[in-house]
Formats: sequence, C-alpha cells, structure tokens
Amino acid sequence: MILTKNQLITQDQALSLVDNVIKKSQAEGVFVSLNTGEDALSRYSENQISQNISRSEFNLTITSYFGTRSASASTTEFDNDAVASTLQRSEDLARIAPEDPEWVPLLEPQTYEQRTPAFDVATASLSPLARGEIIQRVCELSASSGVEGSGTLSTSTSLRCIGNSQGLQAVNQGTEANFSFTARIDDGSSWSQRTAWAIDQLPITSLTEQIIKRAFASRHPREVSPGKYPVIFDSAAFGDLLTWVIWNLDARAADEGRSFMSRSDASGNRLGEQIFSPLVQVNRDPAHPLLQTSNFFSDGLSNHYLEVIKNGIPKTLSYSRYWAEQQNTLPTGYLLPIVMQGSDQSLNDLVSQTERGILVSRAWYVRFINPKTLEVTGMTRDGTFWIEDGKIAYPIKNLRFNQNLPEMLRDIDAISSVERYGSKVVPGVRVKEFNFTSISDSI
Repeated sequence: MILTKNQLITQDQALSLVDNVIKKSQAEGVFVSLNTGEDALSRYSENQISQNISRSEFNLTITSYFGTRSASASTTEFDNDAVASTLQRSEDLARIAPEDPEWVPLLEPQTYEQRTPAFDVATASLSPLARGEIIQRVCELSASSGVEGSGTLSTSTSLRCIGNSQGLQAVNQGTEANFSFTARIDDGSSWSQRTAWAIDQLPITSLTEQIIKRAFASRHPREVSPGKYPVIFDSAAFGDLLTWVIWNLDARAADEGRSFMSRSDASGNRLGEQIFSPLVQVNRDPAHPLLQTSNFFSDGLSNHYLEVIKNGIPKTLSYSRYWAEQQNTLPTGYLLPIVMQGSDQSLNDLVSQTERGILVSRAWYVRFINPKTLEVTGMTRDGTFWIEDGKIAYPIKNLRFNQNLPEMLRDIDAISSVERYGSKVVPGVRVKEFNFTSISDSI
C-alpha cells in the first residue's frame, strides 16, 4: 500500500498496513504501532492572532524481538520501500541488542470495552479561517474590556493502530479541542483553560468573560504573611496538583520503599489504608462523557474503568507488565485519564461557606522537594485572593508553597462541580490547611 503525507488514512487502511508489516517480519516476534493525525494550533497575544499552523503526523514504529533482545525503528514515510527498510533495520538492530533483564513476552489478544471513542467531524474539519474567526471574537472581547489577551486554540484528530505477531490488534480514532486564555491589566492577571472532544463544547465566550472579570479583580494585590491557611483551589489549579499524586501511585516504587505509598517498616505498600479525605473519589474512566477517549493504551493493554481511590482509600496502584509478573498480579496500564468525582456545588458556593482563607486560581512551576514523601514546591499565579466572611475580600500577592500533597488530599473538606483539563476531569476543592512559605513577585 502506498500512502502520501497529505492523505489521512482510514481505520481499515491502518489495520491493513500493520497486518502487512507483521506478515513480512522475519523476527521471532514483532510489535507494530501506527500513529497518524492532524494537529492545528492558533496562538494570539496582545489582542491579535500571532500564529496559525497545522501539521500532519504519520509515524510507523516497528519493534522486533529475538529472544529477550529487541529494538525499534520508525519511519514517517509510507511507501513500500520505506516500510520494508524500517522493518529490516529493526530486525538488524534487535539481533545485536543487549538482552533485557526485564523482558516480558508479547501480549496475547486483549478484550477491550465495546465502545467507540468520540470523533467530531466539525472539529476534525475545522478550517484555519474558522479558528481565526473564533480567536478574533476573543480578542475583540479583550480589547473592548481594556485587557491584554493571549492564549491558544487547538484541535487535533488522531488515529492509533497497533498489532503484534501474537494476534493482538486494535485501532481507535478521536478528536480533541483545547482553549486557553490569559487576561492581563496593570498588575493583575487571570488564566484558565478547557478541553473537550468537540470544538462546540468549549465555553469560549463565557470563559473569556469570566477571566477578564477576574483579571480586573486581581489588580493592586495586598501582602499577606506566609503561613498555613485554609485554601480553595479552582479546579484548574487542583488538577495540576492531583496529577502529581496519581503519577506517584506506582506499585514498584511503593514496594521498593521509594514512595509515599511505601510502608515505613518496609513490609510492602499502603494499598487499602485510609490515607486521604473520604471526599476523594478517583477513577480511571476513559468513557466519562467529557472524555470518551481510547479503549486501549499504546502497548496494547486495555484502558477500561478502574477504581483508583474510593472514599479516600487507594484501591489500585499502577503495575507495569514486568512488575505485575514479579508480584503475581495483573498489569493495570496507566492510571489515566483521571476522573475525580465532584458535587453539585459551584466554586462560589465553597467561597460562601469559608470564613477565612485563600482562593488559588493556578498552581505554577510545581517541582519535587522530596519524591518519597511527595512534598512539592510551586507558586500561585494569575489571580490569588483573600476570602473573608464567605466573600472574596481583595486580591493578594502571589505566594510560594511547600506542601506534602498526600496531606493536602487528606485535608480536603469540600468539593465543587467538575471541569475537563486535558486528560483529567476534576472539581475545585477546599483544603483545611495549606503551607505557604514566602511571597512571590510573579503575577
């Protein structure tokens, strides 16, 4: 089969290409992964569009196996000669590769959820002109309000197909749209973003108006002394922090004593212990209405519903295929996408129920302090406010924090409704106590 770079292939064509590679392989085993799609991006700054680009992706990766030796080779060309050359290169390299001490056999055919990921034709076919017109409306709102607006609007269409010589085979396609907006005026700023599987599901106008209003409210911030305060996190800010916890629910790290999930007496992991607030309910849920993503991972494992944290108790750790084999259990695949259950309350409801505290709109530049305890440092940004008697009283200067994230989840005492950001769906939360260490000059 001969394909050109300006041609988006169908699912049937993808399956046929992968199957042909497998049939021509001379290795003891072979795994083939095909990723194709189109990404489009519009950037804007100072209330005018500054970039409007798109790119097509065609990538075929072939991994050949000889015993416990393996090697991969990739190509972005899809003519027969390029594919044959890539297959030969992966086999030649695999024959001389070192043996892998953590080798696992190729996956047998898997059972996947019987559902079709979301694919929106309007998103897949959105033109550069249409994106520009959407950005123009955002910039007009910014300019008429007197703020400087910047951000991005992007869409993507993707197709992934995998197969191996054991009979494993899977293919999915999907769409995604993402909008981000930052408003600045004087010494005030505000930011947020949203993700959806269809362009018309993005609340572009309402979100723009909300961020402009918050930017005005964030001007002329006052200083508050560093210390421990009750904190309400907007869902965008909380999502960035929750991701760190889910990333670190790794079974091997926990079993080897390198994680906050390790027991202090080195007797294994803390799975099943009450570690977090009972309000923390987290699942891997690719079929969630706001997500509707792929039903398999890039390695072929099933991406199905999985209970991760129930009533504040970790129920699942992430097991690689190798570590699952060592521990005589089943591999999980990644604990993504992340879905934390919310409530029917709004963020404003959480504010109205708070006598005194801080509202954080964004967590910025979060980095490890101690990977084992999951203590991190970072800064607030783009709108931080003092709450007094159930109301936002005034903006405050940004603060640096040093915080143990498992303790943050332990101290959650209220949650709001959920929003989608990338591959996570999360609520806003209120935390009884959060540790701020210094004032930051960032805006």
